[in-house]
Amino acid sequence: MLTEEKYEDLSTPREEAFEIPLKIKKEQGKRAILLKGKKSAPLIVSNLFETRDKLLRILGLKKVEELYELVTKSTMKEDEAFSYEPLEDHYRRIDIGLDALGALKFYEKDGGFYYTSSIIVAKTPSSHNASIHRIMVIDSKRAVARIVPRHLYRVYEDRLNKGENTPVTILLGAHPIVEIASSISPPFDQYEFTLIPHFIGSKVPVVMSPVNQNPVPLGTYFIIEAEMTPEFVDEGPFVDIMGTYDRVRKQPLIVVKEIWALNSEKWMTHAILPGGGEHQLLMGITREAQIWKAVSSVVPRVHKVRLTPAGGGWLHAVVSIDKNHDGDGKNAILAAFGAHPSLKHVVIVDQDVDPDDPYQVEWAIATRFQAEDDLIVVKHARGSTLDPSAQDGLTSKMGIDATKPISASIIFEKAKIPGE
Repeated sequence: MLTEEKYEDLSTPREEAFEIPLKIKKEQGKRAILLKGKKSAPLIVSNLFETRDKLLRILGLKKVEELYELVTKSTMKEDEAFSYEPLEDHYRRIDIGLDALGALKFYEKDGGFYYTSSIIVAKTPSSHNASIHRIMVIDSKRAVARIVPRHLYRVYEDRLNKGENTPVTILLGAHPIVEIASSISPPFDQYEFTLIPHFIGSKVPVVMSPVNQNPVPLGTYFIIEAEMTPEFVDEGPFVDIMGTYDRVRKQPLIVVKEIWALNSEKWMTHAILPGGGEHQLLMGITREAQIWKAVSSVVPRVHKVRLTPAGGGWLHAVVSIDKNHDGDGKNAILAAFGAHPSLKHVVIVDQDVDPDDPYQVEWAIATRFQAEDDLIVVKHARGSTLDPSAQDGLTSKMGIDATKPISASIIFEKAKIPGE
């Protein structure tokens, strides 16, 4: 998984609290890193795809639009998507605690040591669900995860109402494609891992987890069998995608039953820096794809969609389009909000403005936008709890149509010098 731009130091074990996270942060946008922790059995890898170029290289793609096409494809039936391998041929049960698999304490006010690329798999009525959740370690056998009100929460509530624990399989050290698939949100009762064949062009080799019998991708370093219990414990504080601290919440206690490890000379756990590039891309790239698909249905062409870094790769977007009518910019705004409910601000620009360049976007607002005519404000709408200014996720949304009129004269043109 490591790219050629990597920093590797396996000779000097480093502290899991702050020292390794600081090295990850310093190398963001530069190199992947592979380090050895003082208390961790696996090596710790990070910065695998904190930039778009790295992400596309890992996936063997040339353009981000190819990724958009992949993540918006439909799921498959499990038997059509998977080839099954015997668990014992590839994994063995280990006597190592949950607290020794590469959990890190990233920031000074974190509530504890965390896994940040952990995938939780649970059975649904006729399929399975896989989703990424941060997990705070309590001790060698117990942990607590942040469970937002989506599909896993629904599975947990259904079990809770029946007076049952929720069996789950936790994956650590999964391939980036597996992580990306886990970040996609198909309809409930459709398994995210059945999207992986679209990426690799073949069936996914899987093993059945030893206790809960959940199909999980072969090659994942750690398979952890556990249960989510009715007991609620404190989770957090923890730094979210905006680089601010999320509040302490009561979340379900997770109790570990067994831990199995891949038969490998070296184990690895992927550490994602909270608020860093990997965090933003893993959460945001699938939402960019949804925006791209939705806006493409209401305008002639979408050139680029960007969830901006300063918006956490989540709250703010810039979309460049072609228009047929002067109302297309506003339709694009509404489509973007519908595609990504957490979106707070969106700016629509013309093809000659690069959404990756904040200077150009501001120039478009300065020269092609009038608030009286080109501003849409939606009050008291569902937003994101990751926005500290929102009230329990309730927010006001703003859309800016910074496109020039269809009948624009020369006064809207960018001046160019021949040859530049």
